[in-house]
Amino acid sequence: MGAGEINSPAATRQAPMRIYTIATLGFAYAVIGILMNSVGVVILQSIQHLGATKLQGSALEACKDLSVVVASFLLATRVAAFGFRRAMIGVLLVMAATCLAASFADNFVAMQALFVMTGLSFGVIKVATYSTIGLLARDPADHASITGTIEGVFMIGVLAGLWIFAGFIGTDATGHAWLHVYWLLAALCAAGAFAWFLVSLDESAADAPGHSAGLREMLSLALLVSTIVVIAALFLYVLIEQGVGSWLPTFNSEVLHLPAAMSVQVSTIFLASLAAGRLASGLVLRRFHWSGVLLACLGAVAILILISLPLARGVTARADIGWANAPVAAYLFPLLGFFLAPIYPTICSVALSALPRPSHPAMVGLIVIFSALGGTIGSFITSLLFQHLSGAFAFYFLLVPIGLIAMLLPVIRSQQAKRVSV
Repeated sequence: MGAGEINSPAATRQAPMRIYTIATLGFAYAVIGILMNSVGVVILQSIQHLGATKLQGSALEACKDLSVVVASFLLATRVAAFGFRRAMIGVLLVMAATCLAASFADNFVAMQALFVMTGLSFGVIKVATYSTIGLLARDPADHASITGTIEGVFMIGVLAGLWIFAGFIGTDATGHAWLHVYWLLAALCAAGAFAWFLVSLDESAADAPGHSAGLREMLSLALLVSTIVVIAALFLYVLIEQGVGSWLPTFNSEVLHLPAAMSVQVSTIFLASLAAGRLASGLVLRRFHWSGVLLACLGAVAILILISLPLARGVTARADIGWANAPVAAYLFPLLGFFLAPIYPTICSVALSALPRPSHPAMVGLIVIFSALGGTIGSFITSLLFQHLSGAFAFYFLLVPIGLIAMLLPVIRSQQAKRVSV
């Protein structure tokens, strides 16, 4: 596309709708993200107020993650035929109704049903979101920029969600009033659906004549070397992010000896860093090549680990510990989220930019499936390391997948260049 086309009157008229569509895309994705990442809070509340055991509480993770895999495997290749815009409207309306029902829940089974629906909805929303980015992007750099921005908004939603739930829980004197948070979430889902009603989205490019979308296409993509290296890198990345995200509160409590509440609050620095990093990547990737940016980010993550973890050694418990006198490692280690942040959306963007648009849903389905597996395995591996090693040494393990991702990036770059040139 030439400069004259970009600055044409038609393009100028389309610019406001494009911006509105990107904003609506980010909002819808973030709302579902709030529900997806509330599982830890709901586990705690279910144990305390709904009579669930710890073992039953852990089942909510399975309800969420397995539903994501099922939705990605069975529905990913069907979303395009239904329509990305209509799929997002439908999912948001279903989740609005589900949230309203959950607000009256008085048993644990209702919470399990909530997370089954949330997982299914997230699988569909993620496929629709990433496929829509492919329709909106002008070129690969624009694709990477939009993806980073959308994922940044998603992380802001996750962070805001934790504080929203905390606010409702903090003012709950009955043990049941915290469920009123789902009234707010239902309203946000309904607002997202209404916003999509106002979107004008041309989806014709996602429906190529003669293109056969289905499980066969997903399996065919999975056998390509270019797909295998991308999936491997994303699997390793999610292993890192989930390992840190799930076990950072434990690290803060057992290694840095922070109070329980403060251990959780300090861990939100990691989420805030992820959000800031992804929003920043939306700007940086417009000016610099993605492979150099990601290699620099991996190097920065490794340096932060090697600097911050030694600072965690020898920390002793103190009765007067607070924000002003917490160990430096409590603030320094979570900042690695800023440099981790661009890796996942950028690799996803590179992989999708090299594919024809009708193939995006199948590829996103594969990405979601292996991301879910990476998150589950990452949390499990980190838990084993925390059990058999000290917390500080457990996080040194992150250097292994960081090194492997750095080795895979040149392979991804060469494979995607071949695919684009074909």
